[in-house]
Amino acid sequence: MAPTLGFFPAVTLVVLSGFPAAVSSRRDVLELGDADFDYLATEHETMLVKFYAPWCGHCKKLAPEFEKAASRLKGSVQLAKVDCTANSETCSRFGVSGYPTLRIFRYGKDSAPYDGPRTAEGIYETMRRQTGPDSMHLKTKDDLKAFVNNHDASIVGVFSGTDSPRLAEFLKAATLLREQFRFAHSTNLQLAEEHGADSECVLLFRPPRLTNAFEDSVVIFRDYLTIGSLRRFIRDHIYGLCPHMTIENRDRLRVRDLLTAYYDLDYHHNLPGSNYWRNRVMKVASKYVGRGLTFSVANKKDFLLELEEDFGMGTSDGGELPFITIRTRLGHKYTMREEFTRDGASLQRFLEDYFAGRLKRYIKSEPIPEKNSGAVKVVVAESFDQVVNDPDKGVLIQFFSPSCPHCKKLEPVYGELADTLRSDPKIVIAKMNAVANDVPLGYDVQGFPTIYFAPVGRKDEPVRYQGTRELKDFLRFLKREASHSLMLSGFKDEL
Repeated sequence: MAPTLGFFPAVTLVVLSGFPAAVSSRRDVLELGDADFDYLATEHETMLVKFYAPWCGHCKKLAPEFEKAASRLKGSVQLAKVDCTANSETCSRFGVSGYPTLRIFRYGKDSAPYDGPRTAEGIYETMRRQTGPDSMHLKTKDDLKAFVNNHDASIVGVFSGTDSPRLAEFLKAATLLREQFRFAHSTNLQLAEEHGADSECVLLFRPPRLTNAFEDSVVIFRDYLTIGSLRRFIRDHIYGLCPHMTIENRDRLRVRDLLTAYYDLDYHHNLPGSNYWRNRVMKVASKYVGRGLTFSVANKKDFLLELEEDFGMGTSDGGELPFITIRTRLGHKYTMREEFTRDGASLQRFLEDYFAGRLKRYIKSEPIPEKNSGAVKVVVAESFDQVVNDPDKGVLIQFFSPSCPHCKKLEPVYGELADTLRSDPKIVIAKMNAVANDVPLGYDVQGFPTIYFAPVGRKDEPVRYQGTRELKDFLRFLKREASHSLMLSGFKDEL
């Protein structure tokens, strides 16, 4: 459940009281249930609630991040959770169909889904922005200077008076988009003059730490102002030529083909050193504007595990030099193996090869097995196209994790299914370790096991199996989806 480009007053969650379901958490996360949700929620201006199930793997992964954020926000923002296995009435009422689901409530009313990051830092920053007004009212140049001197970009509307219809529209947009962006407004037109504007407009200030010689630090929006047009303007200009990618904003940046330079970036303690390499990337990137590739820089330490797992980067790769990768919106991956040169020449050669189609994609894959004679065929990333996309065979493919207990429980049933269909030359029962191999585009694997059927003639439209994990149900599914009558061995029950 990946997140999309989303846009987010004092934030409090739920206070402890004597109600049985409201139990104090020593981790600062409060627990609510059917008996007290409505009573307590109406007492608080803003509330972030996590709806979860104890058995859910993604919920377990989120829990420590949620608790860390709650501790950091203590005193200004409180977080709460609802166990949907024990409080089904509340979860059903708010349309919870998957776990975890996070929603923002205002005075007990369901206000909006939480679409922000799910790390402690991301939750903290997102919910911290929920405090205060949707848009800060600026009166003087000093107010403006203080507001834009921030780690994040700033959106400032400058209008002729409080009765300006553009101001009204701007404030509506601020209410809708405040979850991700910082908004302020002023009715002092002089604030815009030193930035080259003499009439009503919106000024987008990029973060001061990212100031550079290759682009303007302030971008002016003068078009007809609607929520939609302002949203598009922010989307197209907020990041600039080469933004700082973080764990919190990576999903928003990766909606496009993205080159990233990873190095020891630290804007808090080493501003000149961080911009030294960024400026060298930007010098080259400025030559490729409009070619469909975007650029970014990132702290290598923040993405170390991802780089090792997704790009095969060793601990010694790159040293102090940037490690360059490209990840396309389709999931294709490339790495620059030539050492990054300070004049940018190696990066330019890498980009020329990329645009010319000369680069070989990086694919994380286990070795193709030398022997694969079992009833259940073992698939790896390098053999996926050959086995699963065989145009003459329908293939049932299970994505599993070696540590998943549900996958281990499924093994005997899955093996029996493969034995039952072993005599059918047009059906293949297969499995792939989704931890050790890249999962191809078109297969959404968020948990284990995840099972798809790739039918003959429709390899680009795999069908997800969502039935019970019993032999008869697997056979019914295949009978329905396969392009031919199944040939069964030793199975006598009616399907």
